[in-house]
Amino acid sequence: MATAFSSDGETALRRELGPAAAPRGDLDGFYEMGRAAAFVREGGFSKIALQFPDELLADAVAVATCMEAATGAEVYVLGDTTYGSCCVDEVAAEHAGAEAVLHYGPACLSPCRKLPVLHIFGKQPMDVRCCAEAFRELYPDRASHVVVLSDVVYAHAMGELEQQLSPEYPNIVFSRVVCEDPPGPALPGDVRQFGRQFPVEAPGGLQDSAMFYVGAEGLVLTSFMLTWNCCPFSSFDPATNCGRRETFNVNRALMRRLYLVERARDAHVVGILVGTLAVAGYLAVLQHLRELLHRAGKRSYTLAMGKPNPAKLANFLEVDIFVLVACAQNSLLDSSDFYRPIVTPYELELACNPAREWTGNYLTDFRDLLPGACAHVELPAALDMAEAVPDISLITGEMRTLHFCDPPAPQLPPSTTLACRDQTRALAEISPAASFLESRSWRGLEQQLGQTPVSKAVQGRRGVAIAYEDEGRKQ
Repeated sequence: MATAFSSDGETALRRELGPAAAPRGDLDGFYEMGRAAAFVREGGFSKIALQFPDELLADAVAVATCMEAATGAEVYVLGDTTYGSCCVDEVAAEHAGAEAVLHYGPACLSPCRKLPVLHIFGKQPMDVRCCAEAFRELYPDRASHVVVLSDVVYAHAMGELEQQLSPEYPNIVFSRVVCEDPPGPALPGDVRQFGRQFPVEAPGGLQDSAMFYVGAEGLVLTSFMLTWNCCPFSSFDPATNCGRRETFNVNRALMRRLYLVERARDAHVVGILVGTLAVAGYLAVLQHLRELLHRAGKRSYTLAMGKPNPAKLANFLEVDIFVLVACAQNSLLDSSDFYRPIVTPYELELACNPAREWTGNYLTDFRDLLPGACAHVELPAALDMAEAVPDISLITGEMRTLHFCDPPAPQLPPSTTLACRDQTRALAEISPAASFLESRSWRGLEQQLGQTPVSKAVQGRRGVAIAYEDEGRKQ
């Protein structure tokens, strides 16, 4: 999972470039050009942005040309996204002045904050007959209660699959992909998560249902299995036409996540990683995490650095643990390659909020923690030191006391962090964190404008830092 949202770049640097992939022949069917053009015309948009993942960029020019011809709108193509490609890159679209975004390929379906968005998943091919046969082999009991989930790129084939299986399985339920949050609360017995909606018809609720997932192994399936950890899972991969019972050890994975919760309880300095700028509610959860850490007696730093990787985060040695604010699909990072662990907002709440207890239900969507959400838990009142209950760290064996203080005052005293920056009497803000970083001997790249002499360009070293081509000759 570490390579899905973060990478050290070695693979990309060593990759040999071949001829570009040929554009897809059936653009109208795969990219639903008619529906996309109707969305642009009905919205009256004069400038739009098309966002493609890397695997679909070969079709970007052809799709953009067709969209310009069909709508008359000015079209921009967004290729390299700031964060995960499953999220809508509203920041890049706003830089181009786009009025709407057409998002192509796999999507996490997280609601956006500002721009209108049309999701076009791309109709990936799937053998429905093979999928139905695999389902019958995995569930020979025709009375089984099964919920069918799918990756969004195979959602177009779920109607045909339902026609084949529903007559044989009266208790089968097919989830529906919902690109926007439906208005109003969910009906009793309905489940709304991860952009999917389905009713629960088993007598004992969701825990008496099995899950059948159509799609490749990856972060989507992992999020489903951790969230609905009471349900047995099976899957069918359309790329290989193979079905199987998932042997992913959910209990082992949850034990690993609870170990990270214990690391968060021991931490004194926490780095809040901004992993999205488009998902609705990310500013609210950032403020919530800052208040939570402040009241728990921990220092926090907010870091916005795009896609995190071990090299970036290793620059902050003072941070004991990081918390990643990202969409539900990109929150579960395997931090074994990182210098410090990375937890989710839900895991940080388990560590720092005395009112939240582990119930067996795991949450990956940070919006569930906000006020008014289904899993929101109010922060308790301040704890007196005499009332604080000490406990023992399961990692270090040391005694620790969770002291929960009062929330910060709404009215702050006059600022005393302004000082003269230079002879022009300009003011600069001084913070303890900035002063500490200023004292370091290495502070990153500096422009040094006007101090570096101009020289002619020369041929540099070839290769990557771990294996330059001329290193063998020098030795």
